Amino acid sequence: MYIASMHGNGDFFARVRAYASIHQNLPTSHFVGNLNTRIEMLAHDDAAIPCTVNDGDPGEAWVCSPSVTYGSYLAEEIERYLPHALAWPAGRLCAIYLLMLEGAQLDRCVTLNNWMLSTNLFPRPDPVTLDRWIGEARQRWPGHSIWLRSLNMRQNGEWISLLLKRGFRLLPSRQVYLFDEPGRGAHANIRRDLRLLQTTPLAAARPEDFSGSDFARIETLYAMLYMNKYSRFNPRYREDFFRRWYEKGLLELQGFRDSDGVLQAVVGTFSQEGVLTAPIVGYNTALPQSLGLYRLLMVSVLLLAMQRGWSVNLSAGAAQFKRLRGGQAEIEYSAVLDSHVDIRHRVTLSLLRQLAYRIGIPLMRKFQL
Repeated sequence: MYIASMHGNGDFFARVRAYASIHQNLPTSHFVGNLNTRIEMLAHDDAAIPCTVNDGDPGEAWVCSPSVTYGSYLAEEIERYLPHALAWPAGRLCAIYLLMLEGAQLDRCVTLNNWMLSTNLFPRPDPVTLDRWIGEARQRWPGHSIWLRSLNMRQNGEWISLLLKRGFRLLPSRQVYLFDEPGRGAHANIRRDLRLLQTTPLAAARPEDFSGSDFARIETLYAMLYMNKYSRFNPRYREDFFRRWYEKGLLELQGFRDSDGVLQAVVGTFSQEGVLTAPIVGYNTALPQSLGLYRLLMVSVLLLAMQRGWSVNLSAGAAQFKRLRGGQAEIEYSAVLDSHVDIRHRVTLSLLRQLAYRIGIPLMRKFQL
């Protein structure tokens, strides 16, 4: 059964309760095959957020593992995107640093407001509630560093200011692409994408049209793109993840079917407080590129945001594609509180921070990653 998603400035904490009802009683590997973490809740009165707790095992998915994010996954991205003359020394540096990350137990961490997605979205910040959440996290996991992912200055400036005042430090992670007003300026590429949307031989699958075998098909399509084409360090979402998130209204699905009714492309959007992101994208990579499946999915996301008056965070990747459609590059950060943990952990994070600012950000901007 499809339950309508809670949109815009709706109840963030109702989404948290829906998330908890799915994940608290089952291991994360039931929903995300390569993820090794625990789902816990931090609560102050009726205000709760989910968090992931890692006790040192990095697993394979980067969304819960700092050592995978800043080690294994980063090394893979360097090899894929940087010119060979830079990729070789940068890759060697990453390989050495990965050993340091593991030795410092960087994956002994708790990540607040972690939804196990590539991009976490945030509620409006409240200083009193934030202090309660941080205090509870430090009390329950005294040997763990405390993280918040997916912060950028444009959309999360208030959060960043509050966290810096509480002793958190910012660690750059990647460059993301934001659309404050999707469609503004009528970009030529968006106009072409909208024409493709009108002329495609595929049939649009509306949010209420998904059921039964579609969820196994979504698992396959997502894996074709994110696991097989991109990286094994992306979260390997399973069929039951898509089904349960859809039924609880956490994930809004759109897609395209062939003449036999078989789903050939799908996008899943997640929203909070008037911001839309698209953590789930998948399509049949064996079909001809002339069908423009990725274009169809992305213009569907932008069109949805235009209709609702929302902004969009299209995450990282496909940078040229997003810039040509009006996406604005913004550095994304993790905020980390580590003053209370082991000195090796703190020193390693400090060195990582220096490398990210001195090397990582300049490379991201120079090569427009």
